Amino acid sequence: MIHILAVTSDHRVVQLSSLDELANHEITWYWADFSAPSPEEAKLLDDYFHFHPLAIEDCLYYLQRPKMDHYDDVHFLVLHAISQETLEIQEVDLFIGPNYLVSYHQHPRREVERAWEKVLQKPRREKHGCLHAAYVIMDELVDEYFPAAQAIEDQILEFETGPLEQGTQQKLVQVFEIRNKLLKLRKTVVPMRELLYRVLNTQRIEELKHYHHFFTDIYDHLLKLSEIVDSNRDMTSDLRDHYMSLSANRMNTIMKTLTVITVIFMPLTFIAGIYGMNFVNMPELTWHNGYFGVLIVMALLAVGMYAWFKVKGWFD
Repeated sequence: MIHILAVTSDHRVVQLSSLDELANHEITWYWADFSAPSPEEAKLLDDYFHFHPLAIEDCLYYLQRPKMDHYDDVHFLVLHAISQETLEIQEVDLFIGPNYLVSYHQHPRREVERAWEKVLQKPRREKHGCLHAAYVIMDELVDEYFPAAQAIEDQILEFETGPLEQGTQQKLVQVFEIRNKLLKLRKTVVPMRELLYRVLNTQRIEELKHYHHFFTDIYDHLLKLSEIVDSNRDMTSDLRDHYMSLSANRMNTIMKTLTVITVIFMPLTFIAGIYGMNFVNMPELTWHNGYFGVLIVMALLAVGMYAWFKVKGWFD
């Protein structure tokens, strides 16, 4: 589906249903949004706008890293939208021309819909107003990163305030899951930050000077997000080390207990082994109360060794 928003020379804002209707108005600038377009609509990128084949290929195939390419007077930007629930990435492409903006995304995006409403309510009337529309789209996309980052931060705070000693192995798995989410988020935030840095420092878009402070605001948001992600990764590193220490300590306690039991039973096994031999000349075998005497000796030996370990602090 294609939506078209146009600002006319007499400062009116009109919404059109097809690109052919642009010829019926004296247009200052316009925004054409390709939202989940059909194959026939996607062909208009070439048939109507005559964009570079490489840019069109980037739109139609594969998932591209955020980037900016310049083709004569058309500037091509690849942006990333993110799902708050799954942190999956979807591509949003922008073509910024002399007096138009073309946005292309293969799935409907609420961020683009919100940007559309904002531009519709308060459009820029000047010829380079399409740059402001591009800013609004990018701002909405980046703003959608914050709830995802804050949700992860809330999970980490639950770990820090909850009972850390219970379910160590399960919690350790959850910590690694959180780190995996942070890695996904970082793979989105850092390339977008690099893209905004290129946009702010490019000399190819002369009209950008009119909106430089707007794009600087987005760049500041991405810097903040980078700090949040790095801070959360540091916290998850501490949690991971903590739970691994707890797990190792628990394992040491188990091994110590088993070692104590083994050491106590070693002399008892030795005694039982001696009197389990079937030699004839063993005077103790003929004692009337020999069996009970050996049991008493073994019991005293076990209790004595346990008391000695206790005094040595083996059970502390």
